[in-house]
Amino acid sequence: MPLPPDPTALDSTAHIIQVALTPVFLLGGLATLLNVFSTRHARIADRVEQLAGRPGDRARLEGLRRRSLALDVAVVLGALGGVATCGAVLTLFVGALRDTVVAGVLFWLFGAAILCTLCALSVFAVEMMLASRDVRVEAADRMAEEAGPARPPEPARRGRVP
Repeated sequence: MPLPPDPTALDSTAHIIQVALTPVFLLGGLATLLNVFSTRHARIADRVEQLAGRPGDRARLEGLRRRSLALDVAVVLGALGGVATCGAVLTLFVGALRDTVVAGVLFWLFGAAILCTLCALSVFAVEMMLASRDVRVEAADRMAEEAGPARPPEPARRGRVP
């Protein structure tokens, strides 16, 4: 007659699976975040192509370059967060199979995942601020072009004011 399953082993396995699923949600969020970064990169590339070869757009191209660099940092940090999350999940499973204490490794990997994600979001916020500033500058330039040539400033008066 077969022995009934050990409830503690079943509970332990279920707990490991539950704990391992938590980082998977972080991976889903990181994948979405990396998709946003990729879309932003594509928009920057399109804008660079529009401005390429046009005289007088050096400053705008420099702003796009800075935004692209900020996104590069955000992508690398997001990817490192994903790698650390995968390492945390792998550590959970290996630790469960080997029955060793891996809490320290798990703590550092999951902590690294969270830290990289926070840094990626911070750099993304910087890139968004750069993008917003560039849009404001471009809008101001276009409004100035539409308004026509500006009047020269009046010469400053010297002496006493009556």
